[in-house]
Amino acid sequence: MAIVGTMVKAVQNGSVPQTTMNLVQLRAGQIAGSTYHTVGQAEQLRKAGETEERITAVASWPDAPYFTDAERVALKLVEAVLTANPSGERVSDELYAEAAVHYDDKALWTLTLAISQICYFIPDALVAKPIPGMPPGQNYTG
Repeated sequence: MAIVGTMVKAVQNGSVPQTTMNLVQLRAGQIAGSTYHTVGQAEQLRKAGETEERITAVASWPDAPYFTDAERVALKLVEAVLTANPSGERVSDELYAEAAVHYDDKALWTLTLAISQICYFIPDALVAKPIPGMPPGQNYTG
C-alpha cells in the first residue's frame, strides 16, 4: 500500500488535469480488457461531472468531437504504450514531440507515471477479477 500511496501522490501533482488522468486510465483499462478498471474510471469521471458522451466516446476517441487536443495526445500516448507495434517502436519521436506541445517535462512524466500506475493494477484485475462497485476486501470472486 505504501507504493500505491506514493504513486497516487506523484500523479496528483497538478501538472495534468485529473480529468485527463482518468481518461487515460479509462482507456488503459479498455485496452487491457479490465472491466474493474473500466467501470472504476468511468465512475470517477461521472463523479467529476463528466458527460456520458465523453465517457462513452473514450473507446472511439480518434473520431469523437468531445476531447481537447491535449486530451487527444494523452489518449494517443496511452494507446501507443499499451498496444503492441510489429515494427517495435511504440512511442515515436513524432508522438513525443506532439505530446511536448501540450505538456511540459513534469506533465509528460506525470502522464507516464499515470499509465504505469494503472498498469501496476491491471494484472491484479485480470487475474483476481474483482467485482466493480464492491468495497475492497469484499470485491473478489475467488
